Amino acid sequence: MATLTTEDRQLRFERGDLSDDQLLDLYEDLLRPRMIEEKMLSLLRQGKISKWFSGIGQEAIAVGVTKALRDDEYVLPMHRNLGVFTTRGMPFPKLFAQWQGKATGYSKGRERSFHFGSSEHKVVGMISHLGPQLGIADGIALAHKLRKESRCTAVFTGDGATSEGDFHESLNVAAVWDLPVLFIIENNGYGLSTPNREQFRMDSFVDKAVGYGIEGVQLAGNNILEVYREVARLADSLRERPRPILVECMTFRMRGHEEASGTKYVPQELFEEWGRKDPVANYEQWLLAEGVLSTDERDDLRADIKREIEEGLKEAFAEPEPAPDRATEVGDVYAPFQLVEGTSPLAEEPSATGAPEKRFIDAISEGLAQSMERHPELVLMGQDIAEYGGAFKITEGFVERFGKERVRNTPLCESAILGAALGLSVQGMKAMMEMQFADFVSEGITQICNNLAKIHYRWGQHADVVVRMPTGAGVGAGPFHSQSNEMWFVKTPGLKVVYPSTPYDAKGLLMTAFDDPNPVMFFEHKALYRSINGPVPAEPYAIPFGKAVVRRPGTDLSIITYGMGVHWALELAEAMAGEASIEVVDLRTLVPLDKATVLDSVKRTGRALLLHEDTLTGGFGGELAALIAEEAFDHLDAPIVRVASWDTPVPFAVPLEQGFLPKGRLKEAVERVLGY
Repeated sequence: MATLTTEDRQLRFERGDLSDDQLLDLYEDLLRPRMIEEKMLSLLRQGKISKWFSGIGQEAIAVGVTKALRDDEYVLPMHRNLGVFTTRGMPFPKLFAQWQGKATGYSKGRERSFHFGSSEHKVVGMISHLGPQLGIADGIALAHKLRKESRCTAVFTGDGATSEGDFHESLNVAAVWDLPVLFIIENNGYGLSTPNREQFRMDSFVDKAVGYGIEGVQLAGNNILEVYREVARLADSLRERPRPILVECMTFRMRGHEEASGTKYVPQELFEEWGRKDPVANYEQWLLAEGVLSTDERDDLRADIKREIEEGLKEAFAEPEPAPDRATEVGDVYAPFQLVEGTSPLAEEPSATGAPEKRFIDAISEGLAQSMERHPELVLMGQDIAEYGGAFKITEGFVERFGKERVRNTPLCESAILGAALGLSVQGMKAMMEMQFADFVSEGITQICNNLAKIHYRWGQHADVVVRMPTGAGVGAGPFHSQSNEMWFVKTPGLKVVYPSTPYDAKGLLMTAFDDPNPVMFFEHKALYRSINGPVPAEPYAIPFGKAVVRRPGTDLSIITYGMGVHWALELAEAMAGEASIEVVDLRTLVPLDKATVLDSVKRTGRALLLHEDTLTGGFGGELAALIAEEAFDHLDAPIVRVASWDTPVPFAVPLEQGFLPKGRLKEAVERVLGY
C-alpha cells in the first residue's frame, strides 16, 4: 500500500483510540476560535475594532498542539494562534478587553492583539519581531531540564519568520543543549504577500532539521486529529528523552496577513483548493458522518459559544477606556524590588576599612561566585565561560565549583541566549549572560530593548537577567572591541544601567544586580580589570542602585562622571589641588540616576563639567546638562561643559586612540570653566 502524502492526510481522519468525548472535546475547542474570529471580522467591518490578524483555516494547529500538551507546559504562540488562548481557557471578557485596549485586558491597554502572555495559563506572547520568542522557549525548556522536570515546551513560528537569525540561533542552541522544545512551523505559503518560492529554496522545512542534527516531522496541519495525536506522541517522547524536534504543519492562510492588506496577491485557485480542506468544516462533517455528533448537538454547541461570545463582548465593551496616569504607567515599567523567598537581605555598603585589597576583576569574580551561592537557581551563560573561564578569566574555576549545568558555554548566538535568559526568568530562575565584549551586544538588541526591557510593562512578567558588558577603550583594541555603548540602553525604559569604577563598587553593585528582578546592563571597563586595586570586604554585600557617591569633595567645580572617567577626574583634581578645589561625583548607576547628589554638588560649587568616555553627541553628558539646566540653572556661575570622546569610531592605533579619548582634553576644559 502506497504511503499517504501530507496532502492526502489533510482530509483523512483516523480516530485511533480516541473516545467520543475526546473527539467532541477537540471539536468544541476547534469551533470556539473560529466563531470568535467570525465575530471579530464582523466587528472590524463595523469599525468597532481596529485591527485583526486572522487564523481562519489554521485553527487545527493551535488547538491540536495546545491540547496535546499538559496544562503546566508552556506554549509560545503567534498572532494566528487564537486557539492557544481559548484552549487554555482564558476568559472571553478578558480576551475581548485585551483586543479593545481596555485596562482590564491582560496588558492593561498597553499592547495589541496577541502580544501578551499569562503566567497563570502558561502562555508567553510574541512581540512584533516574530523570531525572538524561539529563544525564550529554549530558556523555559532549559529550566525544565535543569530541574529534572519531565516537561516540554511548544513554540510557534511562521514560514516567513524562519528566515530570521533568531530561528537559526534558537534551533542551534536547542540542538546543542538537547532542550525539550517542539518548534512548530505553520507553513501557510506566504510571508505577508511574499510566496514561499521567493523566501527559500528547500522543498520542506523538515530538510532543515537534518542540518541542525535534530528530528523533523511534517504534519497535515488542517487535520486536527493528526496534529493532536502526533504532537502528543512527540511531547511524550521529549518528556522521556529531552531534545528538540522541528514540526512542520502544512496549512494555508485564508485571509490576508491582516485584514487591511487584503488577498489580491494570492491566486484564486488556492483559496478554492484550501477551502475544500477547511479544518473546522471537514472535521465537523466527519463527526456527523461517524455518528459522534448530531446536528442538534452541533447547533446547541454553536448557540452556547455564540452566547458566551456576546456576553463577553458586552462586558468588555462596557469597560471604560484606560485613563493615562503617569505614576501608574512609570511604576509598571520595572518589577518591584523583591528578594526571592528565603533569601536574606544583603548588608548595604559595609565599611571597607581593613578589608583585603583586590583587583577590579577579582572583585567581580568574587561577587559573581557569592551570587551563585546565594541564588542556587542562577545560571551563567556566555561564550567560553566554562572551562576556559571567559575571555577575561572572570569565571575561571567556576565549573569545578558550580558545575557545567549552571556555568554554560554557549554557541555564538547572542540573541538566542538572551532569549533563553528571559525564558529562565519566566520559570522563576535567574540568569546572567556575559557578552564577550560589549560591542557584540548589537547581535542581541531586539531581545534586550524589545523583550527584556518591555515585558513587565506589557504584561507583568519580570525579566530577572543580568547582562555583563566588558566595555571601553584604552587598550588598543579598535572599533569593535572598545566602544562605550551604554547610551544604547539608557534611553530604553525597563533596563537598569550600572557602571562601577572601583573594586568595592564592582562587587556590591553586581550582587545588587542579582537580587534585582529587572534586566540589568552591567558595564565593566576592561582597562580597569587588572590596573586598579582597592579594599573589598570578603562577605557578600550590596550597593543600592541610584546612589551616587562624592569621591572627592570640592568647592570650585563639580566633575560628574562614571567608570574610567572617575579615575581621570581624580588624577586631575589631585594634580590641580593647589589651584582649585575640584569635587568628583561618581554616578555608579546611570539608570536609576541619583539626581539629588548631582544637583546638590552643582549647587554647592556653581560649576559643572560632565565627563564620559562615550562619544560627545548623544552621550550621557547631554542628559546631565539638561537636568542641571532645568533644575539648577540659578546656581550656575559658568556654562555647563561636556568633555567626551570624539564623534568617530574608536581607532586602533594607540596615538589615534589617545587623541580620541577625552582625558587629554580634560585639563584645558577644567581651566576654561574655572576661568569663566
